[in-house]
Amino acid sequence: MVTPGGLVVLTDRRSAAGPLPQVVAAAVRGGAAWVVLRERDLRYAERAALAAELRSSLPPGRLIVAGPDPLGGDAVHLAGGDPLPSGVPLVGRSWHGTEPLSGVDYVTVSPVYPTDSKPGYGPALGVTGATELCAPVPWLALGGIDSPSRAAECAAAGAAGIAVMGAVMRSADPESTARELATAFAAAPAAAGRGGGW
Repeated sequence: MVTPGGLVVLTDRRSAAGPLPQVVAAAVRGGAAWVVLRERDLRYAERAALAAELRSSLPPGRLIVAGPDPLGGDAVHLAGGDPLPSGVPLVGRSWHGTEPLSGVDYVTVSPVYPTDSKPGYGPALGVTGATELCAPVPWLALGGIDSPSRAAECAAAGAAGIAVMGAVMRSADPESTARELATAFAAAPAAAGRGGGW
C-alpha cells in the first residue's frame, strides 16, 4: 500500500490567502503529493462538495479526509479520539506516542517545531524528539515546517513526509512555497528511496 509521503498539505480555508480550491491546486502544481481536507466544521453537503472539487486537482486516492468519514473517497486521517472506520483502505492518525495504532497505516507526529497555526501547542518535540517516539508505521512530521531547512531536517530524521498547513495556506505564492518545501525534503539524503511519492 502507498502511504503518504513527501509534501502533504493540510487545508485551512480561514487562513488561506485565496479560495481554498485555488490554493490547493497551486500547492499540487508546486509538488504537494497529498492533501488532507480538514474543515470539519462545514455541513456534510458542503464538505462533500469541497472534497469532490479538491479531488479534481489530485491524482486518484491522494485526498485524505480528516475524520472517520472519507466522503466518498478511500482515505481518512483520524484525531486521537476518532473511531476506526471499517472498509477504508488508507487510515492515518494523529499520534503522540500513546494513541492506539491497530489498523493505522501512517501517523502524524507533532508539533515538531513551534507553530504559528496553533500557538502554545506543544512543547515542540524537535526532530530528535519526534524520532525518539519510534512510530511503528511511516510518520509525517507536522508543526512549524515553514522553511526548506526544516523540511530537510525532517527528512534526515526519517520522516516519510512533511505535513504542512500554515506555510502553504498563508503564502502569497502557494505554488512556489510548496515547491521549495517539497524540493528540500526530496533532496535531503535520508529521503532517497522513500515511499509515498507520485
